[in-house]
Amino acid sequence: MSLTATDKNEVESSETLSAASKDEAFPSGHTSSTARHLSQEELDRLNNERALVSDFKQMKLEKEAQKNWDLFYKRNTTNFFKDRHWTTREFEELRACREFESQKLVLLEAGCGVGNCIFPLLEEDLNIFVYACDFSPRAVEFVKKNPLFRPERCCAFQCDLTKDDLTENVPEGSVDVVTLIFVLSAVHPDKMKLALQNIGMVLKPGGVVLFRDYGLYDHAMLRFKSGSKLGDNFYVRQDGTRSYFFSKEFLAELFEEAGFQSVINEYVLRETVNKKEGLCVPRVFLQSKFIKPPHF
Repeated sequence: MSLTATDKNEVESSETLSAASKDEAFPSGHTSSTARHLSQEELDRLNNERALVSDFKQMKLEKEAQKNWDLFYKRNTTNFFKDRHWTTREFEELRACREFESQKLVLLEAGCGVGNCIFPLLEEDLNIFVYACDFSPRAVEFVKKNPLFRPERCCAFQCDLTKDDLTENVPEGSVDVVTLIFVLSAVHPDKMKLALQNIGMVLKPGGVVLFRDYGLYDHAMLRFKSGSKLGDNFYVRQDGTRSYFFSKEFLAELFEEAGFQSVINEYVLRETVNKKEGLCVPRVFLQSKFIKPPHF
């Protein structure tokens, strides 16, 4: 779900993605209400990339999106992303949303991958039940085969958030918190609203969506080469998986159109240092919190 500067050919290989996933495991930095400023060289690089991938190829990528993610997990199995032990630190709401300490929290991890977020949570918090879904059937199988998986504490299932009804596996209005971490960026922008409306159906009134994903002008966005652009801020990697880079304005409008209220919506700016290569590159994420209002 993420890219970083450890590899010179960053957005061209699975090795680069792997380097990024390890980087994501330690998301520290400072927040900002504005996107980072680009150098003239960076502006020129973005402005010169005008040609888009052909309509035929774009339709093929959309049609084969699930297959491409399934192949991704076939290649990388459970070794790609590091466990996200930072989740409770970055998202205090996982504790704060409880009315009382012993309250059982019901969480939906939308786009669970192989469980790098849910299993640290299940270990740390004994009063939590997790619904976990992913686009990739193979990823879901890895979740079910994890030694920490317990059906009484976790329900894992395959789901395309843009078209499969979540209420077939999750009771309507039963979820306290939805985590949407490096997931929405992999969805075609035209279908993002559908995914959010689907999520909204299983959230309780007053329930929250905790969001973290690629921000506008992240270093990875600037490293895509010619022939990778699908649309504004939307790119395809060499393995066929896709990534969108969010501005806070676009994200706020997207959630509001889907019926949510914005509470927090900020850029997280940090730097990744590769001492071996002598590189220091800017990373940009968007970290946000949205609430389902009483009348959704």
